[in-house]
Amino acid sequence: MTKAVFNGIVSVTIMALGLALASVPAEAQATRTWVSRDGDDANPCSTTAPCHTFAAAISRTAAFGEINVMNAGAYGSVTITKSITIRSEVEAGVLAAGNDGITVNLGANDRVVLDGLDIEGSGQGRNGINITNSGTVDIIRCAIRGFTQNGVNVAGNAGARAYVYDSVILNNGGGLNIQGTGGAANSAIVEKTLLDNNKSFTTQIDGAGTLTLIGSTLTGSSSAIVAAKGATVVSYGNNVLQGSGTPTQTLQPQ
Repeated sequence: MTKAVFNGIVSVTIMALGLALASVPAEAQATRTWVSRDGDDANPCSTTAPCHTFAAAISRTAAFGEINVMNAGAYGSVTITKSITIRSEVEAGVLAAGNDGITVNLGANDRVVLDGLDIEGSGQGRNGINITNSGTVDIIRCAIRGFTQNGVNVAGNAGARAYVYDSVILNNGGGLNIQGTGGAANSAIVEKTLLDNNKSFTTQIDGAGTLTLIGSTLTGSSSAIVAAKGATVVSYGNNVLQGSGTPTQTLQPQ
């Protein structure tokens, strides 16, 4: 075989291999994934081969998909940048020492659901749930405690919105903080939720945003409501308020 013929065969082989590799699809993301305390982050996060952390599962879950927790365990801090649901019917722990428990950075039309999570700062974490940019975050049946800054921090720069339902926010530097970056009108609805023993304030809102309280208990701080710079605080239904500050509007059930 001549050198020219050999080089030609090698070139054709390399080209064919390149075309074959290019035709292999990237790993598909699933619409539903699972995590387990006995899982492995090298797994595809299926029911038979679950992942071990939320961070691994979110990389394998498609936008608007759902991550399910199979058993009680600690699943780690996570940053969320797309519409997704994390749901647990067991004790799904997020332990954050020195950082935020869950960071949510969304676009205006995105929505995240956090359901049944136990988010623990152990006196060292910064914010339990830190909401930046925009979008909506539903916080359902969650326990958030032990953070040096805020249990829930709604600090978006483009109109972020939080809905907190049937949750407890305990023993943080601040309970719920709504403070839009650059004057953004962030907002929150707090329904059937206990906020207790948060050191600096129970709820705080600054700027053009709105906080709506529905059947919730705000206790254990010298300031139940801190509203500044024209912020609106609406009370609807039977709220228990202990500490300084009053709603700017009270609506009667109809």
